[in-house]
Amino acid sequence: MTNGVLNWNVDPVIFMITDSFPLKYYGAFFACGLLLGYAIVRKIYKKEHLSLDNLDSLLVYVIVGTILGARLGHCFFYEPSYFLQHPIEILLPIQKVAGVYKFVGFQGLASHGGTIGVLIAIILYCRKYKVKFLWLLDRMAIGVPVTGAFIRLGNFMNSEIYGKPTNGNWGIVFQRDDLIPRHPTQLYEAFAYLLIFGILLYMYKFEKIRNASGLIFGTFFMLLFVARFIIEFFKENQESFENNMLINMGQILSIPFIIIGLVLVIWKMKSLQSQSESQSQSQFTV
Repeated sequence: MTNGVLNWNVDPVIFMITDSFPLKYYGAFFACGLLLGYAIVRKIYKKEHLSLDNLDSLLVYVIVGTILGARLGHCFFYEPSYFLQHPIEILLPIQKVAGVYKFVGFQGLASHGGTIGVLIAIILYCRKYKVKFLWLLDRMAIGVPVTGAFIRLGNFMNSEIYGKPTNGNWGIVFQRDDLIPRHPTQLYEAFAYLLIFGILLYMYKFEKIRNASGLIFGTFFMLLFVARFIIEFFKENQESFENNMLINMGQILSIPFIIIGLVLVIWKMKSLQSQSESQSQSQFTV
């Protein structure tokens, strides 16, 4: 590191499992993030003396929803023309190179698509196991930012989804692409997600907030996608079509989630206020 500039040139492959199947940092961080998020939700269940039955099934639902949603989100939000012509590559980790299909892994996962996929998966889970939707989302929302932070650390190890040039004598040079000091936006996001985790964990300590189903989740949605919207200003566009847009695709997709989170927070805060006023009036009457 010289003059505030860190040169980054880590091989994204940890080691080769077979001649054609690599273990990459991204996949390892992704898996660790999911398991750690699951462990946090499991600890919450134990703290509330809730049954752990079917919790492992929830992990399966979340994993499938995350990967399937993130993959479909990338294909249809960012590269629809290509994948509509190569539909087999949407759900299979292969790509046609020189007329021959080769294993390349899933090169392209969109977090907004992953969010939609997880929500659909949780709806299906709640219907099958008779669990209250917003109640479960509140508990899961506490663990999800940790998962998101690990995924962004995986992006950092892959030298991908990095930021714009800092135009100064500081930043990180991702040598696998160029020699320009850039904003390490992967680290910005990871730090923001861990900060959100701390805020949500603090909110969970208060019984009134825990009982206002949807308040923690609404706060999570609002904070996470506001952070994502802001950080996108420092991030390089993922696809060329975004270069002529006032705000990029990531920011456009964040807006509906911010609105949903804000509506939930306002709705639940009003409910808490009404409950407090009702309690005060009843105490005064007594």
